[in-house]
Amino acid sequence: MTLSKKPPSKKKTILFLGSNPANSVELDLQQEVSEIEEELKKAERRDKFELKIVLAAKTRDIQAAILRYKPQIVHFAGHGAEDQTGLVFEDASGQVKLVSGAALASVFRLADEFVECVVLNTCYSEVQANAIAQHIPYVVGTSQKVGDGAARAFSFGFYNALGSGQSYESAYEWGCSSILVDGFSDSPVPVLKRQQDQPPVDLAIAKEEEPQPVPDETKRDFTPDPSLSSPPSSPPSSKPSSNLILDVPEGSVSIDSPLYIDRPPIEQECYETILRPGALIRIKAPRQMGKTSLQQRVLQHARENGHRTAYINFQLVDSDSLTDLDTFLQWFCRTVTNELELEDKLADHWKPMLSTKVRCTNYFQRYLLKEMTNPLTLGLDEVDQVFQHLEIADGFFSLLRVWHEQGKNQETWKKLRLVIAHSKEVYIPLNINQSPFNVGLPIDLPELDRAQVAELVKLHGLNWSSEQVDQLMGVADGHPYLLRKALYEIVKGNLTLAEYLQVAYTEEGLYGDHLSRHLHNLRDDPTLADGMRKVVASDEPVQLEQTVGFKLRSMGLVELSGNNVVPQCNLYKIYFRDRLGAG
Repeated sequence: MTLSKKPPSKKKTILFLGSNPANSVELDLQQEVSEIEEELKKAERRDKFELKIVLAAKTRDIQAAILRYKPQIVHFAGHGAEDQTGLVFEDASGQVKLVSGAALASVFRLADEFVECVVLNTCYSEVQANAIAQHIPYVVGTSQKVGDGAARAFSFGFYNALGSGQSYESAYEWGCSSILVDGFSDSPVPVLKRQQDQPPVDLAIAKEEEPQPVPDETKRDFTPDPSLSSPPSSPPSSKPSSNLILDVPEGSVSIDSPLYIDRPPIEQECYETILRPGALIRIKAPRQMGKTSLQQRVLQHARENGHRTAYINFQLVDSDSLTDLDTFLQWFCRTVTNELELEDKLADHWKPMLSTKVRCTNYFQRYLLKEMTNPLTLGLDEVDQVFQHLEIADGFFSLLRVWHEQGKNQETWKKLRLVIAHSKEVYIPLNINQSPFNVGLPIDLPELDRAQVAELVKLHGLNWSSEQVDQLMGVADGHPYLLRKALYEIVKGNLTLAEYLQVAYTEEGLYGDHLSRHLHNLRDDPTLADGMRKVVASDEPVQLEQTVGFKLRSMGLVELSGNNVVPQCNLYKIYFRDRLGAG
């Protein structure tokens, strides 16, 4: 079932980034968040805004959160360096990490299509505000020290005005007025930078000074140790950047990667659904289309909201555990227990006189879920590995359906949330009332559209024309893996776009192993090979026997067009037309 498209939301998203590293002066950021939330809840136009919160923000959270939420307003609360070399975020260990104006400008340059306003509610942030204002219409910063109380007063006035329907410029004025009304008349007011007023600036400017005395604990400034300062970075070049750090394009896109592309409204619907009691999300897509990447982000969102999580990849189940349902469910219980780093108590709950499904249910209800004060979210990946074992599939999937139904009424089971991912169509015989594949939120993950491909190109530091993006898509269409593979090789300097267009369809090109593996699998199954031959030989959608179409789609070789199928991308059409003798 394909996820129906929704009209674009008219809400403005506010992303609150709060950072207070362990070795910096403590600020009451939670109080600021609470006051902003309260003002938005009381606002006349409260239905026009939603607030997303990332506290203890690390450097990688900047890009990840902006890409995830695509906010119209980004609000940073924390410290600024007195020498104005950067804003203070956390590194992976929770310690101070400065982010320069140049680095921030490079991020907001990529987000200029949706970010409308940035509020740097911290001391000494005018240099960063100037840099960001090269790309964003409205940016608020401060050139001097600002007290914690004055900063919160500005937030109160600013968001109170926005919630009443005021413009960004008017909301800024209300924020400044609120500083005075709250009795902070000695505090400097923030400054508003407008993109239209900004002259070109050198974003690489950064200076180092000798450390100053530790700031007053009521001030939002920070004097960095020079050894902690980050070197200035430059805006993305129109050519591939040799400094761009890229993961090898295989498997899922890591949580902290800036190269993950949202496919609205899918991510937001998943994030909202997983917070509901007894939630179940079903993610279906061919291989290498991004199922696991999405699933990992849903689990991350659950963790950020206090859930315990466990990720189970069913490719790890060995053949000995697939001999019967009882053995399989013991493997499942032990694997979940191990992921949660709990003690294995299977022997205490696997009572011999009970059915195997009751034993498994008891283990979850009386041990795993009982141990949890917060919700437990399970990510079950590659569950189609179980499909070919009909007895196990029938027992296991009917059990998941029972747990989901119990989550509607029983408090214990409301804590269990499931995110199920699979590649194959569910063509095994399951009772409609016992299957988890017809309940919950269905996600049929699509390929990337043209705008998303253009964004991916941009994130790789490539300043390509529309024609060049179209040339890339002429080979790979919107296939996430094929696109990432091509862009990785181009950015690394291993080939040019022109060379890619020349060799992509051949086994000497960058897709050689990928294409050969698919060809081998097709030749192992003459029925599938014949089906694929028919598809690539035609310039129109082709009707195939249902099971053949399902299997080719799960392999990622075709996509649906009504009740018929077409090649997933032009690469497959040209290559298999030649190799399967369909020309």
